[in-house]
Amino acid sequence: MKSHVRVAVIGGGVVGCSVLYHLTRLGWRDVVLLERTELTAGSTWHAAGGMHTLNSDANISKLQGYTIDLYREIEEVSGQSCGLHQPGGLYLAATPERLDFLKAERAKARYLGLELEFIDLADIHRVNPLINTASLTGALFDPNDGHVDPNGVTQAYAKAARMAGAEVYRQTPVTGLSPTPDGGWEVVTPRGTIRAEVVVNAAGLWAREVGGLAGVDLPLLPMEHQYLVTDDIAEVAALEREAAHTIDFEGESYLRQEGRGILIGTYEQGCRAWSADGTPADFGHELLESDLDRIADNLAVAYDRYPCLVEAGIKRVINGPMVFAPDGNPLIGPTPGLRNFFQACGVMAGFSQGGGVGLSVAEWIVEGEPGMDVFAMDVSRFGDYATRGYVNDKVYENYRRRFTITFPNEELPAGRPVETSPAHDRLAAHGAVFGAAFGLEHALWFAPDGAEATETPTFRRSNAFDPVAAECHAVRDGVGVLELCNYAKYEVTGPGAAAWLDRLLANRLPADGRLSLSPMLSPKGRLLGDFTVARLGPERFFIFGSGIAEAFHLRWFARHLPDRGVELRGVTRSLGGFAVAGPASRDLLARLCDTDLSPAAFKFFRITETDVGPANAIVARVSYTGDLGYEVYVPAERHAALYDTLMEAGADLGARPFGGRALNALRLEKGFGSWMRDFTPDYTAFEAGLDRFVDTDRNADFIGRAAVMEQRAAPPKRRLATLVVDADDADVHGDEPVFHDGAVVGFVTSGGYAHYVGESVALAYLPPALLDAGTAFEVEILGDRRPARYAAEPLFDPDAKRMRG
Repeated sequence: MKSHVRVAVIGGGVVGCSVLYHLTRLGWRDVVLLERTELTAGSTWHAAGGMHTLNSDANISKLQGYTIDLYREIEEVSGQSCGLHQPGGLYLAATPERLDFLKAERAKARYLGLELEFIDLADIHRVNPLINTASLTGALFDPNDGHVDPNGVTQAYAKAARMAGAEVYRQTPVTGLSPTPDGGWEVVTPRGTIRAEVVVNAAGLWAREVGGLAGVDLPLLPMEHQYLVTDDIAEVAALEREAAHTIDFEGESYLRQEGRGILIGTYEQGCRAWSADGTPADFGHELLESDLDRIADNLAVAYDRYPCLVEAGIKRVINGPMVFAPDGNPLIGPTPGLRNFFQACGVMAGFSQGGGVGLSVAEWIVEGEPGMDVFAMDVSRFGDYATRGYVNDKVYENYRRRFTITFPNEELPAGRPVETSPAHDRLAAHGAVFGAAFGLEHALWFAPDGAEATETPTFRRSNAFDPVAAECHAVRDGVGVLELCNYAKYEVTGPGAAAWLDRLLANRLPADGRLSLSPMLSPKGRLLGDFTVARLGPERFFIFGSGIAEAFHLRWFARHLPDRGVELRGVTRSLGGFAVAGPASRDLLARLCDTDLSPAAFKFFRITETDVGPANAIVARVSYTGDLGYEVYVPAERHAALYDTLMEAGADLGARPFGGRALNALRLEKGFGSWMRDFTPDYTAFEAGLDRFVDTDRNADFIGRAAVMEQRAAPPKRRLATLVVDADDADVHGDEPVFHDGAVVGFVTSGGYAHYVGESVALAYLPPALLDAGTAFEVEILGDRRPARYAAEPLFDPDAKRMRG
């Protein structure tokens, strides 16, 4: 066994072996895998082996497509069969809502290059004659879906990695992990200690325990999952081709052919966690006691959907544990707070995602960043709020909803509220309908007096449409107040603060008392952040950014923080505040502070400290609504009092609270992008239209500068643009394809109805050559191609006279 390696991968399931293979594929040979017993022990060996491309996140869909395509490659490289079966996959719809869901998924597949298509009832019988189609409204078919042999796939990855120079140590449990001063790790095993530059936790069922050895409490919970295999069935034996892998959403089940019988599994409502307090060290190639009573209701539905099951005998029942994160997605990437300790765990769909996870983690290690935006899987998407109770509640919810539609306007209730702002009760009294982001409740919109503060989940316009319209008009015609607790906030101080930020950010730092907007870039010139930067002294700065990306950004900040001279503090929870926006916003604030807020004295992008009503505050002249506006920040203990003061002082001005839905509508009218929707690591500053905030003339070698210079020499092939869509009763949400002359030329990243200008708006990445006022586009919304036109300038206040006046 080696004593020193570049990477030690812990865990010999399909994910760990995929990471190992991809490290060698990227040229790293001095890598090893440590498996406590035998390869596939844990969850891999008893998996059903199904594979599919369908996923709510577009990039995960891409990685699932990559995983499926990879199987033939690793078979060829290793000489090991993966047991690949690709009879295709059927997704059944039995309700109008499910049909809308499948239409949205098919539309997304168009720009991803996936082959999903609707088929009629006769074709359903062609690809799976076992289905009773009586209650169906439609079906989507993916010719690439199917299943593999879990052992074969795992062995193929391991063999291919070994052939490239990697080593696999079986019967080698990891019993200790200790960080070394140089950023590496001592990996302790009964066979000796290995010094590794990088450690990857791919321990599956034991990921919590391995994380614990490094001092990390991972948000994971194993759940029992059952499927059964039938005896031979005459109807199956008579098939001329293998039946398509089939998901019956209403029945909460998946089905595939297994020889001359059927394999069927369920995600039942009466689900059960397993070993919540920790996975036993001696657990391995074992199954749990079956409990068919728990899935009896699902099987009853299945008997109706697949009549051949009624008389079928059961050959065996598989009940084994699978690990889930709170949202059902994997946990991958660098662990916040630790150096060179990566996660690759919580991958419950290992044979759909294992290849893509292995690729992303290996790229992150070798190249410093993954090849695409993987925030939906990033371990940093959860923060300290993800307590054991929260994790349990959300995992149960996610398991039960595995085959349930989550609508784009739907907020799931389990594990809430975790955190509330000091003004939460006041907002609730005004009729707030809340969502949750990074554990914090925030107002989405406000129900009118006498109306129930709930929203009907739908793909179309909901009961929130009119109230959100009223909020938009209140802002544009008077003054609105928006809580800002869900903005991430960081304070940077010290003699080295300016130099550090100059290195970290792509734009020139603001002068004292001023603001600037700045992207943060990766070494490859891709977007890592989109910030407002404020300077309140020679050595004091504030950074404002996306709340859901707080841990993601803190991890990057910490990676580049010098040992001395700079102090970084996350102040998101200690600094509350409100946006005050609209033509009457200056009048309202002027009543509450002594600072001269006249246009000449307090210009756009000014910031100062002053008293506002009962509190010492930081007041910034900036507004994401694109209107005249201010952001007012106060200590959290003054937050609720500030809200009372603003509402009381602005009563005669028509002041009213507004929420995130109205803010979204207002920013669309200005064509302002949004982090994690329009701005992500998939894009460069030039593609996103943020290049005007990148300053290469200053005397600072900021991260990504070399890549920016190369990008500047080659015009981007796509650019973020605003489209006005002739929509019906549904607006875009994101991931819709954009057509020109019958071909897909781009895709939507965000959108909605812009209430003040009365237009349905989409932000989309499109070829710059097509961005002309005369170009005709179409956007597919729920299966319907709607005409769209390019908007060359903002739909509201195109000259920014109100915002800057």
